[in-house]
Amino acid sequence: MAKSEADLSSLFVRKATGLVRAWSVWDAFIYATFSINLVTLGLYIFSQMYFLEGGMLPTLLISAVFILAECVVYAALVAVMPRSGGDYVWQSRILGGGIGFVLAVTGWWFILWLWVPLYGDMLRHIFLTPVLGILGAREAALWFGQTNAGMFLASLLVCLIAAVYIALGMKWYARIQRISFIIGMIGLLIVFGLLLFGNSQSFQAGLTNRASELFGAPPDVYNATLAAGETAGAVLPLTGGTLRAILLAMPFIVFFNLWPNWGSTLYGEVRGATDFKRNFWGMAGALIVTTLLGVVFFLLVSKTFTWDFYVRANGAWWNYAWGYTDQAPPLPIWPYPALLAVFMTQSRLVQLMVVLMMSFWWFGWSGTVFLSSTRVIFAAAFDRLLPEKVAEVDPRTRTPIYALLLMVIPSIIVSALFSWNVFNFRSLTLDSTLVIAVTYLGSTIAAILLPYRKKDLYEASPIAKYKVLGLPLISVAGVVFAAFLIFLLYLWLFDPLELYGIGLKNTSSVVFMLVNYLLATAIYWGFRLYRRSMGIDIRKVHQEIPVE
Repeated sequence: MAKSEADLSSLFVRKATGLVRAWSVWDAFIYATFSINLVTLGLYIFSQMYFLEGGMLPTLLISAVFILAECVVYAALVAVMPRSGGDYVWQSRILGGGIGFVLAVTGWWFILWLWVPLYGDMLRHIFLTPVLGILGAREAALWFGQTNAGMFLASLLVCLIAAVYIALGMKWYARIQRISFIIGMIGLLIVFGLLLFGNSQSFQAGLTNRASELFGAPPDVYNATLAAGETAGAVLPLTGGTLRAILLAMPFIVFFNLWPNWGSTLYGEVRGATDFKRNFWGMAGALIVTTLLGVVFFLLVSKTFTWDFYVRANGAWWNYAWGYTDQAPPLPIWPYPALLAVFMTQSRLVQLMVVLMMSFWWFGWSGTVFLSSTRVIFAAAFDRLLPEKVAEVDPRTRTPIYALLLMVIPSIIVSALFSWNVFNFRSLTLDSTLVIAVTYLGSTIAAILLPYRKKDLYEASPIAKYKVLGLPLISVAGVVFAAFLIFLLYLWLFDPLELYGIGLKNTSSVVFMLVNYLLATAIYWGFRLYRRSMGIDIRKVHQEIPVE
C-alpha cells in the first residue's frame, strides 16, 4: 500500500527537497565533458604515466569502450530514479541503507577532500605558473610551481572559487560552464593549430628561447630534458605495447576518463532526466568527444614536440617532484603542452591570451570538486542520517549551504597534509579514484539487481523495454562495467608489479581508506540509533523513494 503524504513527511525532513530543475540535458553534457577534462585531469595523469609500457592510444581507446557500459548503467539508473544524491539514493533503496550510506558518503564526501589539493596542483601548473611567467614574474611563477606553500595557496584558491560557484546556485554555474566551455574549446583549437602548423625545429627553437627567457632554463634545455627523462626511466610509447602492458596502464588513465557520470548526483535538478536516451548520449557524447580530442592531441604532440620529448619531459619533472632524485629538471616547470605550444610564438600577448583561454578548462571544471558531493550530503541529511540543518537550502539560490561547508572546511586540512606530504599523503593520489570506483561498483551491483529487487519500479520505468538476448540492458551493461571495476580494484589493491603505490603495501593508503570507511559507518549507526530514540525507523526511510 502506498504511503500517505503524512507518513512520508514524517520519514523525510520535509515534504519537498526545495531543489529545482535548473539544468537542461545540454548543461548536463557540458558538466560531463568538464568532468572528464582532457586539459586538467587528462594532461595531469598522462604526464605521470611516463614509466608504463602500454601504448597511450590503445589504452585510451580500450578504456573508453568499457566506460561506455558505465554510461548505460548510470543513464538507466537516472531514468528510473532521477533524484539528487544519485549513488546514495540508488544503493540505499536497492542494496540497503547502511551499504548505500557508507559507500556513497565515503566516495562522494570524504574522498573529495583529497581531490582539492589535486585540483590545486593543476591550477598552479595550468594557470598560475604559466601566466605569471609570461607576465615576467618569474620568481612568483616558480614559487607557485615548485614549493609546498605555493601548492597549499593554490588549494585554498580552489576552495574559494568552487565555494563561490556553488553558492551562486545551479543556474549561475550552468552559465559559467557554458561560457568556459566555448572559450576553452577555442583555446584548445588554437593550440591544436599551433601544433599542426609547427614542427620539431620551430618547437626546439621556441623552447630554448622562451623557457630560458621566462623561467630561467639552461640554453641546452631540450637535450638536457631528454637526458633527464631517460635517467628517470621514461619509456611510455604512443602506440603498441603488449595487451598486458595496455591493461596495466588502465588504472592510471581512468583517473581522467572514469567520470562521465559525475553529474549523476545532480539529476534531480535536470529537466528531462527520465529520458534514458538523452541521459546516455549526454554522458557517452562527453566520453566520445573527449576521447577523440585525446587522440588528436596525442598525434599532434608526437608530430611537433616528438613523443619522445613529451614523455621524457614528464619523466624528468615527476622524478624530481616525487623525490626520486635531488637533481632539479632542466625545464623548471611542469611541461604543460599548451604552454610549450605557445613557445613557438614570439608574441607575449598571443602567449598570454592562449594560456588564459586554455585556463577556462580549469575554471569551468573547478566547481565539480564540490557540486556533486553537496547533493549526496544533502540527500543523506534529507533522509535524516545527518543533522536537519545540513538539508537546509538557501531560498534564493536553492543551494545546500551547510552541505557545502562540510566539503570546504575538511578540504583545507587535507590540502595542508597533501601539500607538505604529512603521513606520505602525496602517495595517495590514486586513492582519489579507487574509493570512488568502489562507490561506482556499489551502484553497478544495484543496477544489475534493479529489475529483480525492484521489479514494479523497473517495469514501470522507460528502460524496461531495452533488452539484450531477453535480459535487461541495465543488468548486462552492469556485468560488463562491474568486471572492469573489479579488475581495476584488484590491480590497485594488490599491485603485484608495484606500479600504483596505493595497495596493501602502502600503510598510509590502507589506514587512510579504513579511517574513511569506519567514520562513515560510525555516522550511519550513530544517526540510526539517534533517530530510533526519536521514534523514526531509518530502515523505513530507505524503503521509500525520496520525494522531490
